[in-house]
Amino acid sequence: MSDSYEIDKVDRDILNHLLEDSRRPFQEIAKDLIVSGGTIHVRVNKMKDAGVLKGSRAIVDFNKLGLEVVAFVGVNLVSAGVYPIALEKLKKFSQITEVHYTTGTYSMFVKIVARSTRELHTFLIEKLQSIPEIQSTETLISLDNPVLRDPEVPEPTKE
Repeated sequence: MSDSYEIDKVDRDILNHLLEDSRRPFQEIAKDLIVSGGTIHVRVNKMKDAGVLKGSRAIVDFNKLGLEVVAFVGVNLVSAGVYPIALEKLKKFSQITEVHYTTGTYSMFVKIVARSTRELHTFLIEKLQSIPEIQSTETLISLDNPVLRDPEVPEPTKE
């Protein structure tokens, strides 16, 4: 049984409209796509039920809230087996906005926001690096984020 959900062109167009603005009224999307508002409603509900759509979210400019430092931290674990334990500990820190379990140099790649480099430094030493399951870290500070977007929904597969 496949976990993938087959979409058609209308589903793809709906998803791309929602990626652009998740608060856009269904009637406006329907008008753009030349379908009924009911069609949009039914298809969105189907995609929600299938887990393709997992809600909507606001995009917050953390810089405007005083969180001016964004850092990415490569994390090496003491062993692969401690991943679930380390992950649960990382989830408790509000400064961490993303965690990725990765291949390559690091076991995990973590995104952190902080008010200043001093605050980041304190967080790294007192919180992150004090987790026993973490062997080592390497921190990269983001200087700018000139591209921030969701990928476009791929074309439906053709049979």
